[in-house]
Amino acid sequence: RTICIPILEQIKQMDLTTMPVPVEVHNAYAKGGTPLNIQAIANVKISSDPSIVGNAIERFLDHDRSEITRVARETLEGNLRGVVANLTPEELNEDRLSFAERIAQDVSRDLAKLGLQLDTLKIQSVSDDVDYLSSIGRRQIALIARDAEIAESNAVGEAERIEADCQRQAEVAKTEALTIIQQKENELRKVKAQLEQQARSEEERTTAAAKEARARAEQQLQVIRAELERLRLEADEVLPAEAQRQAKELQAKGEASELAENAKAAALVNDMLSKVWQESGTDASKVFLIQQIETLLLEASRVPSQLKLEKVNVVDNGDGKSLASLVKVYPEIVSQFLEQVDQTLGIDMTGTLSRQEHNQGSK
Repeated sequence: RTICIPILEQIKQMDLTTMPVPVEVHNAYAKGGTPLNIQAIANVKISSDPSIVGNAIERFLDHDRSEITRVARETLEGNLRGVVANLTPEELNEDRLSFAERIAQDVSRDLAKLGLQLDTLKIQSVSDDVDYLSSIGRRQIALIARDAEIAESNAVGEAERIEADCQRQAEVAKTEALTIIQQKENELRKVKAQLEQQARSEEERTTAAAKEARARAEQQLQVIRAELERLRLEADEVLPAEAQRQAKELQAKGEASELAENAKAAALVNDMLSKVWQESGTDASKVFLIQQIETLLLEASRVPSQLKLEKVNVVDNGDGKSLASLVKVYPEIVSQFLEQVDQTLGIDMTGTLSRQEHNQGSK
């Protein structure tokens, strides 16, 4: 911005917007002498750089934009021909981006002198009138086709080789896999056999342990049965026998005590009898005999009953004496018993009884 003095100074404007500049070059000889036709489009504008814009003001102030476009196109065409002369048609056609960059680098210095600035440059087409590029294309296509065929053949051969290698590797892998499988199966059978052997050993050991445990249990059972049998025998026989023995011992002790007491009583009685005997003097034997006469008579009366006679036959002569003799058998037996007592013990029971009756009659 600045201050303008009216009448003395005036204001003029310049358009700084981009201007499209079509560029067409015909018969531009490339390196090798091939004429080429090139079409391009460039975007050019008046530079806003203070160091350059003065050149544009000096040259294009009050000029029409078409004039600026013409100058820019002619400048671009001249630089384009110069760059084409240093490149082959193949380079121009194959690497258009590098071609456009080289043109932009060459033309920028010339445009800066004019106060212009190149924004973009695009190569639209590259052609020729002698079918050089077409032949290059056909040759390239042929080369590409040949290379494609070679590549295809190589690819097929490589594919076949790879397939053969893959098949060989597959066969090797299959063989190795079968070998590994066989090894694993052998290992499995070995492990299985070991496990079965261990299982059989464990089963045998378990069976032996079970038999041993059963034998021990049977032995313990036999011991328990023997103990039970012993207890049963003890309960059925030993204990009753022991009880009976103890009862007999107690009974024997009781009988011994009774005998002892009887002996003591008998001794006491004998002492008393002795005293009475001494006190009675000559009548002591008679007194004793009188006391025992009942017992003796009782025993004498039992003698005939001890005779076991089933049948007695009596023969009588007709005088009746045989029957009287049979009747007198019982008193005769008693009389003989008393005589035996007199002969054995010296005790005259008959005489004593006769004298006792006589004394009683005298009294």
